[in-house]
Formats: sequence, C-alpha cells, structure tokens
Amino acid sequence: MSWRKKCEVSFNGYPIEPPASVSRPENYAELKTNEKISIARGSGGSYGDAALNTQGEVILTNRLDRFLEFDLHKGILSVESGISLAKILELIVKQGWFLPVIPGTAEVSLGGCIATDIHGKNHCFAGSLGQHVISLQLITADGKKINCSPEIIPDLFWATIGGMGLTGIISVVTLQLKRIETAYMKVQHLAKKNLKQIVESLIKENNEFEYSVAWLDALNMPLSHGVIMKAKHADLLELPTSQQKQPFFVPKYFSFKFPNLFSCCFLNSKIVKFFNKIYYYYLAKKNQVYLQPYQNYFFPLDRIRNWPRLYGKKGFIQYQCAIPTKFSYSAIKEILETLHKYKHPSFLAVLKRFGQENLAPLSFPLSGVTLALDIPISNEKLFKCLDILDEIVIQAGGKVYLAKDARLKPKTFREMYKRYPEWLTIKQHWDPKNRFSSSLSRRLKLGL
Repeated sequence: MSWRKKCEVSFNGYPIEPPASVSRPENYAELKTNEKISIARGSGGSYGDAALNTQGEVILTNRLDRFLEFDLHKGILSVESGISLAKILELIVKQGWFLPVIPGTAEVSLGGCIATDIHGKNHCFAGSLGQHVISLQLITADGKKINCSPEIIPDLFWATIGGMGLTGIISVVTLQLKRIETAYMKVQHLAKKNLKQIVESLIKENNEFEYSVAWLDALNMPLSHGVIMKAKHADLLELPTSQQKQPFFVPKYFSFKFPNLFSCCFLNSKIVKFFNKIYYYYLAKKNQVYLQPYQNYFFPLDRIRNWPRLYGKKGFIQYQCAIPTKFSYSAIKEILETLHKYKHPSFLAVLKRFGQENLAPLSFPLSGVTLALDIPISNEKLFKCLDILDEIVIQAGGKVYLAKDARLKPKTFREMYKRYPEWLTIKQHWDPKNRFSSSLSRRLKLGL
C-alpha cells in the first residue's frame, strides 16, 4: 500500500486535526498491518476522533466493498468490511431480506458499524448489530488473518464488537439477515405534550411495532413536547392491491447537497425554534397508520448529503448517552435543563429505548433510554457544560457512546465503562504493542 499525507475530518466537523498518513488499498490482498500505529476508516461517517490518527496512519477501506457470498434461502451474507449499508440494502431488499439492525444513516461502512456495535430503533427486539454477526475475519497486529465468532475465539470476537477498531482490522463479515415481505414500513405517530409522557410511552412494552424513535423539541422549554414514531415492516397484504405485484419497488430516493457557501453557521436558536414548532404539528397530524418506503423512515437526513455544513466551520457535538430505565426521566430532564441553564441549545434531540446489553465489554446499549443531542459549538464553555452532563450520566449509572464522543476524559470513561479492564486484557493479548490506535484511544488512554 502506498501512503500519503491527507487531512481527514470527522463527520461532525470536530475535532479538526493536522494531516495524517493515509492509504487506500485497492483490493483485499493489499489490506495488511505494519509496524506503525494505525486505524481503519470506512465511509467517513464517524463523529469525533474515532477514525482520526494524527500520530499514526489511517487505512481507508471504502474500496474493499465486494460481495463474497449470499445465501438467498438462509439470508446469510458475506462481504468485505468496507462496503456501505446503502450498497448492501440495494442488493438484499429486492431479494426479500433486510439488515437486522439499522442506524440513522445508510452511508456508513459495515466494518465501522461493527466496530461501534451500532444500535437501531429496534434494540428491544433485535439488540445491536454485533448480535447478528455470524463470524468475522480480523487482521491482527502480527498480520495474521484470524477467524472469530461467538463460538470460535469468543473473547476476541466480543472485544472487536464495539471495540472501536482497536483489536485489529475487520476484513470480512458474515451476517445473518432478516426476512421481509415488502420494502415499505407501516408507521404510526404519537404526539406527546411533555418529556415525561414521551419517556413513559417509550419504556412501555409494545409488541405490535418493532421500531420506535422519539423526536423531541428540546428548544421550546419547559414543555419539551415531541412525537414518537413507531413502525414495522409492512406485510404484503398490507400494501394497496396495485403495489402488491411489485412489493420491493420504491420511488428513487431523492437527495441533494448544500453548496460550499454554507461555510458559516446557517442555524440559530430562533430558526430552529420556529422549525420545531412547524415540524411538531406536521408530525402530530399524522396520527393514522400510513405506509412509507423504508428509506424515508430510517434515513431522513440522508436526503441532505452534507447536512453538517449547516452548523458552520466550528461544527457540532453529538452528545449521546444511555440512562438506565429507573433514572431515565429524571436524568434526561436534568440534562436538558442544564443545557438550557448554560445557554447551549440542542438543535436535534432524539430518544430511543434500549433492551438488554450484550456480551461485548465496550458495547454502548444498556437497559433503559438513550438520548442523542446535536449541539452547535459556539465557544469553549460548551465543553465545561458537557463535563457537568457526564456527571449526571455517571450518577444515573449510564454511559456516553464512544462512536459519537469527541471530548470525554479517561477517568470519566472508566467510570462509565465498568468492563473496560476485561476488554483491556484481550486487547493486550492480541495487540501487545498497541499498534491499533486512534486519536480517540490516545485521548482516553485505551490499550495502555
């Protein structure tokens, strides 16, 4: 592989780091480790500094995106790890299969999704993505290609799930898909007048709809009204008769890019407050069950390819935390009130319910509720405020998502991730010289 200096940036525009050595292998045979510290990077959809590496090398895997094997009858798919979810869906949906867990964008690599153990709107039903991985091929620090699974070298497998790319380079993934009858979702909206109603409704058992997510108006305090959007995969007979002959045909998913002139922050509190009021009533009036293509439900922001530009050159922080069920309402309320008190507006706020955690030591989900906030970076005072939020999360027994993190401190991380010592033992066994490292891992002193 040839190397060159290039400035790789995070998806959210923060942090901005000096150029790093970057390579882009053209095929699987070129994918290998070397003596220097390195981290893999897929589609560039990472927040924070998880895929940045100014003191080492970045291996771009986005051209390692080939389909290797697809069992149409069992729904078992083997692919190279650099493949995007969008490319996978383009193939499998028309064959009557779907990814078991979907994040909020399709423009990310499968390898990155496994390294961060992504969750979706159906965690209570399906868990996180790692629980549907049949096996992984991992290139370890000594250059060996190791096959691991929940049955074969399970400690390495689970350390890699959610391991932020620090146990090795994920090269090949074999995944169990889920069967669907159509490419459409059956959706229902439930408008709620305040945060308490939203949280109580989210944590209530619901066996009819597999997916649920709540959009929260975090600016129009103190009510913080919002809308819960529930969905399930539509069965064939639930489609109009005219569509039943082509259940997997959906209109082309229209998207666009903002021009470069959006270099200054286009958003401000007044604009977003006004938009939120309109958006709330737009969502709330859809109180009857309706059908929509799966892309519209899962990937609304993918329509705007470079939407982070709206936040300007300083970018934004996405603060995502998971709070145990018992303290979910009180902690989330305190988080929102703290941001309001210190005048740090959240332009986007989303809530989801989590089920039980899995066997991966660094996996993020825990039984409770997760809150994700997009907060523009206006000044350095924001980071002091986020430190206060960390304490609220710790007191509630929660944690912050490493895949979205850009500023946690080592001590705070260790208070949140109690199973870190277990992961560290496995990391040091397979990578004793800590060759797989990133800006995030050095900031948090992982692997040491």
